[in-house]
Parts: sequence; C-alpha cells; structure tokens
Amino acid sequence: MANSESIGEDLPFTAHLEELRKRLMISAGAWLVCFLGSYAFAEKLFGFIADPVRQALPEGHKLVFITATEPFFTYLKVAALAGLLVALPIILWQIWAFVAPGLYSHEKRFAVPFVGASFLCFAAGTYFGFFLVFPQIFKFLIEFGLGGDVEAMLSMGAYLSISAKLLLAFGLVFELPILMFFLGRMGVVDHHWLHRNRKYALLVAFALGAMLTPPDIFSQTALAVPFVILYEASVWIVRFTGKKRREEDEEAAEEDGQADA
Repeated sequence: MANSESIGEDLPFTAHLEELRKRLMISAGAWLVCFLGSYAFAEKLFGFIADPVRQALPEGHKLVFITATEPFFTYLKVAALAGLLVALPIILWQIWAFVAPGLYSHEKRFAVPFVGASFLCFAAGTYFGFFLVFPQIFKFLIEFGLGGDVEAMLSMGAYLSISAKLLLAFGLVFELPILMFFLGRMGVVDHHWLHRNRKYALLVAFALGAMLTPPDIFSQTALAVPFVILYEASVWIVRFTGKKRREEDEEAAEEDGQADA
C-alpha cells in the first residue's frame, strides 16, 4: 500500500525491523505493567472466571488442585490473561502505528475507529463466549461425564486452560469483520470473492471449532455459528467499503490531476 503520500517505501528494511522491535517492546511493556497490576486481583478474577463451571458442578462439589504449585501458576495465568485484555487497546494502537506509514493519508483517519472497533469486537466475543456459551458447554460436558461411580473432580489449572483457550478463540472470531474490512480496503478481497468462497468459509468455521474447542459437537458449533454469521456480515461490509474505496481513489486521482495541471 506504499504510495507517494506514505513514507513506508522510503525506509530501508532495517528501519522497518527497528520500528517493529519498538512496537513489540511497547506492547510487551504494556502487557507486563497490566499483568503486575492484575496479579493483585488474580484470586478474585479466577473466582469470577470459574463461576460457570461452579454452577455446572453438582451440589457440594468444588474445583480442586492436583499439585502444590497449581494454584500459584493458575493465578499467574489469570493475571496474564487479564493483563492482555487490559493492555489490548495499547497493543492494537501499536499494530496500527506500525502499518500506518504504508497507508494513504485519507486511510490514516481510521486509527481511532480501528482500535476502538477491534477492542469492542474482541470484548463482544469474550462476552458472548463467557456469558452465553460457557454455562451451556460446561453443563453439557459435566452432565455427560457423570454417571455410575464416576465423580466430577475438576482441577483449577485444567479449567483455566480450557476456558482461556475458549475466550481467546471467541475474541479472535469476532475480529473477522475488522479483518475483512481492511482486506477489502486494501483490495486483497472483494465481496464477489467472499460470496464465491462461502462454502469454504463454512468448512473453515467448523475446522476452527474443532481445533480451538473441546472435542464435542456443541462447543464446535457454538464457535462455528458466530463465525458463519460474521462472515456473512463481512460480505456486506466489504461490498460497501470496497465501493467507497473506489470512489475515494477516483476523487484522489482527480485531485492529483488538477494539481498537476
């Protein structure tokens, strides 16, 4: 996307690497600060995250820990996850700052909308997964496992591992419209291409569900259905923004022609 209005093409490769290192360092520093701040509340945060599985467990049952170090490392992971969510706006801003030099000047105005929309989409995905899907998933899995002489004894570390994986999966899936918007603006995809490849998107949706969720059809479907819905929404987003992009490019070309004249 480098052009006469951008400075990206004027920088040597080593300068791009240095800029990337700078953005990564700022992102990592923001995550570290938020992680340290979140650790003070790690136990309470884990209690909040564990609420869906507690409600799904039979009465009188609690989460357990298998090794003496499991609570300590579990709380560390909770703090790291919370720190990532809190630092996400800063991380997204660093991503934008890295790619912005290669954009047209009229596209750089999307900085604040990009950061805000990306954060809200990720938050919406985690909200959807935690409040709407988690209770049903763990209720289904626990009730399926119970029976006979089998008793539920879930470890806190194992629960956090699966719940963190699911939260990140739902958050990333809800970023699909943002990704498609920018791919459409860059001319990488258009709504015709998305429409033609709809059937492959369906396969990708269930493949991602199989890779990122527990091995049960309910969890896979719970992730695949939002992916398909958001893909359809992305078709319309790209259709609208692609047309608007062409109009903006035509206006910019006319302005350049008038300036040259």
